[in-house]
Amino acid sequence: MSEQLTLYLHKISPYSEKIELALVEANAPYRGYQVDLSNKPEWYTSRVNPVGKVPAVTYGGPNVDPDDPSPLSAKIAESNIILEFLADLYPDSGLLPKDPVLRAKVRFFIDATTKYLEGASYDFIRGQGSYDSVLKGIEFIQGLLEEGKGFAVGDHYTIADACISPHLARLKIVTETDTGKFPVGMGYKLGEELKGPKFAKFTKYVQRMLDRPSLKQIHDEEYVTTFFKTRFTERVQ
Repeated sequence: MSEQLTLYLHKISPYSEKIELALVEANAPYRGYQVDLSNKPEWYTSRVNPVGKVPAVTYGGPNVDPDDPSPLSAKIAESNIILEFLADLYPDSGLLPKDPVLRAKVRFFIDATTKYLEGASYDFIRGQGSYDSVLKGIEFIQGLLEEGKGFAVGDHYTIADACISPHLARLKIVTETDTGKFPVGMGYKLGEELKGPKFAKFTKYVQRMLDRPSLKQIHDEEYVTTFFKTRFTERVQ
């Protein structure tokens, strides 16, 4: 693609990571611009994303500096919408299958990730949700994984895998460091439970995603771990 594409992101954001994963998997040229979430510049909300969240992308228009976005570029926000946009932009990448049934399955997997895993896991980390809700979410996702397949849907990496992988990477941190506002030891307990035979299919899928070169390239585990430990300091003893 000859059109410029700039991704506005922050490396603490799993939603930003979704988009970077898709871009890397598509071998797409892009520029990344880190937005200071604690002190967002005025131009970002007025000229890129009025909601002020990351990620957002500008596409097309002149090749200007990211902090001086052109009014001629398209502005696209919301991570799952951007994922679909990238799949359309790079149709040969396989980010969305050509088969309509598989495409529907990818979209359902993304919807399920958002509804059953994302919310439950972050509520748990923040001390606002139950342990059982996380397990139920994981069990639901596991039920969507097909035996003998290496990816969320079919035999190719898709935006379904890009959508869930950042959340899996953060669950890894929680289960290995016991970091969160849940009662002490519950993170470790979750990790041990996931090692059991009941969740074998899910655990194997998680490891494949964590081993993916694209995730290793864009995910700063040390940075995210430090952030979690700093933010979630109030613990229930």
